[in-house]
Amino acid sequence: MPATLVLTRHGESEWNKKNLFTGWVDVQLTEKGEQEAKLGGERLKASNTQFDYAYTSALQRAQKTLAIIQEEIGQTNLPVTKDQALNERHYGELQGLNKDDARAKWGEDQVHIWRRSYNVPPPGDNAESLELTAKRVLPYWKSEILPKLAENKNILIAAHGNSLRALIMDIEKLSGDEVVGLELATGVPIEFQLDIVDGQVKVLSKKIFNQSV
Repeated sequence: MPATLVLTRHGESEWNKKNLFTGWVDVQLTEKGEQEAKLGGERLKASNTQFDYAYTSALQRAQKTLAIIQEEIGQTNLPVTKDQALNERHYGELQGLNKDDARAKWGEDQVHIWRRSYNVPPPGDNAESLELTAKRVLPYWKSEILPKLAENKNILIAAHGNSLRALIMDIEKLSGDEVVGLELATGVPIEFQLDIVDGQVKVLSKKIFNQSV
């Protein structure tokens, strides 16, 4: 039997709304973000998937999104693991800055490189490129989550744009150039049916629970 994996980016956060680089700063969801998570949960409920485990990051915007989805699908008793391995990319000196202000300070081209290149991190301590984010996320994925999927357990993950990009890059075998162009909408679940043999992942199907579902 295939295993079901559902990935959901958190709903709109307070700093998403303000157009600020957020990274590891622990901000809350907006009211809109909570509604996005609720709607995502409503759509996911229609699939009738019974999950065995749930995972999220150490940041409350992802944790709250997961809790809302669990409530909507009627699975509030799921075992939930919270780990900073699934945190958003760390944006270094950009964290807390308005994206327009950052462009004014460093130039539009430079900020675009930091945001959309695969292997160029922003300035500052702990700053991560998407490549460095993947090096943090993927060992956790392979040691903690993938073995459960290989046992045909169904798993729900609520995390962040860049940590989920790293997972999808591995699942879909995307290149660095391909994954930087991947856009993930807030609060929209993505369902994969996976066949896993000897640690190798084969995607049987992919479904995005957007407005058309």
